[in-house]
Amino acid sequence: MSGRDPLCPPHRARQGAALTLVFAGVLVAGALTGAFPDADHPVRRGTTVPVGAPRDEDVREAAARAMADGTSPMEAAERAVSRSGDRWGAVYSEGEYQEFQDALDGRYTGVGLSAARGQDGRIEVTGVQPGSPAAAAGVRTGDRLRSVDGARADGLPVTEVVSRLRGDADDAPAGTTVTLGLQRGARAWTETLRRATLTTDSVTARRLSGRATLIRIASFTRGTGTRVREALRAAPAGGVVLDLRGNSGGLVTEAVATASALLDGGLVATYDVDGAQRALHATPGGDTARPLVVLVDGGTMSAAELLTGALQDRGRAVVIGSRTFGKGSIQMPTKLPDGSVAELTVGHYRTPCGHAVDGRGITPDLEAGDGVLPRAEAVLSGLGDPD
Repeated sequence: MSGRDPLCPPHRARQGAALTLVFAGVLVAGALTGAFPDADHPVRRGTTVPVGAPRDEDVREAAARAMADGTSPMEAAERAVSRSGDRWGAVYSEGEYQEFQDALDGRYTGVGLSAARGQDGRIEVTGVQPGSPAAAAGVRTGDRLRSVDGARADGLPVTEVVSRLRGDADDAPAGTTVTLGLQRGARAWTETLRRATLTTDSVTARRLSGRATLIRIASFTRGTGTRVREALRAAPAGGVVLDLRGNSGGLVTEAVATASALLDGGLVATYDVDGAQRALHATPGGDTARPLVVLVDGGTMSAAELLTGALQDRGRAVVIGSRTFGKGSIQMPTKLPDGSVAELTVGHYRTPCGHAVDGRGITPDLEAGDGVLPRAEAVLSGLGDPD
């Protein structure tokens, strides 16, 4: 189907058994996890700061005064941000901010393990990255992780376990070691692993039953849009399920590139600068023929919500799952005198139909929990295959 899509089609009309979609376009522009990463980005100059948010000059001056007084500039900046009530404002050390940038490049320092708390309350290995130190040591999915550097893992939050594996608290670089206590059945042992710089694949694709292809985006790291285009080219004819569950965001530029792979021009989102509304638009030429379903949940955030809102509002996709997290704010970085970086909220974006996302999230067209994939395939069968 071709032609222009209605600006804001009624989403609920797409829930019938004989679902129809208008295939047309949307998306483009951007920045980092709802944040514009460059200090010289045109939005930065003269940006209207939301009520309660600190100005970058205020935080920079607080840090400069602290440095002149011989106290910690980073702590002074943290106090300024805390007093402001800026929900998403944060201050990073120079090393932390570099790690953040590395993560956006799809790189991280660690041993290649993912972990979760099992039904019995114990911490289990849920994934081992091929080629990682953990894989080389023979660690397997399903192994119990008993301790990390002597600290009992079962007594720690999972986030703390992961932080210790990566050495976040000590800014541990590649080459440092971490000792794990492991158990597999009746066998218990310790393994000392050397951290390494690892890369992640933000996009994976696999064939579902029937003719559908599942494309999962874990986060919007650099190159994600290109990898989605490649996955679409390699996929056989049929519908696409775009899985954004648990995607906490990343680079808006990559969310835009992803949407541009599926759309053909049009409005993506709006935001305010100096009291004047600005718009993000798509590049034309994407694949608008394939039926498309987007999966979301409470872990779908920021750039992933921007993408979801654009696809939903412009009638390109049926959104299935549960309400998204609700982070629709824009942050920009401010470098402080000691090299640390403050990220401050400077505005909020809205979907093409003018819906605010921050604090509200995006409501799916179809609510679904367990069995969401079979539901998605059923919806795709109702949408029909492109001719």
